[in-house]
Amino acid sequence: MLVEEDPGFFEKLSQTQKPRFLWIGCSDSRVPAERLTGLEPGELFVHRNVANLVIHTDLNCLSVVQYAVDVLEVEHIIICGHYGCGGVQAAVENPELGLIDNWLLHIRDIWFKHSSLLGEMPEERRLDTLCELNVMEQVYNLGHSTIMQSAWKRGQKVTIHGWAYGIHDGLLRDLDVTAVSRETLEQRYRHGISNLKIKHINHR
Repeated sequence: MLVEEDPGFFEKLSQTQKPRFLWIGCSDSRVPAERLTGLEPGELFVHRNVANLVIHTDLNCLSVVQYAVDVLEVEHIIICGHYGCGGVQAAVENPELGLIDNWLLHIRDIWFKHSSLLGEMPEERRLDTLCELNVMEQVYNLGHSTIMQSAWKRGQKVTIHGWAYGIHDGLLRDLDVTAVSRETLEQRYRHGISNLKIKHINHR
């Protein structure tokens, strides 16, 4: 298909890559980054792990971010979670799964941090809300990384977005925590949490 539309596609692709976007998403096979965004090969730099976490001790993720920001000079970083995330569900139910239990502790920390909000919700809404909270916390974590702090300090234009994908309906939802600087990071994080609280009140 690509060759039919552009006979020189693969030749050009082999020369270099200059993506404008970095996608940090979940490893879930039902959340394919390129198909969801409609972008072609070479347009989207991708990192995936269980439950789309950005952990300050995860050298794999941070190496991807640093290469994307410092070398490729991407303009947008999208952290995308999804509703019905098995990693988020496992963190809440806390079964013994082995090595991954250590990884999921980061989500359990988010659960405890926002336990007052989540505890007020009907059980059927808690997991989806935790999926959204997880994205917001990862946007916050990434924004506080030395990579992003340095990029913003030197005036590099890099925007962090927080999205949630609905496997049940195919929609990408902007969680309204978009950060373009150190200052807006704090503002948008608080704004996002406040929006979740308002949404909960309106659903009562």
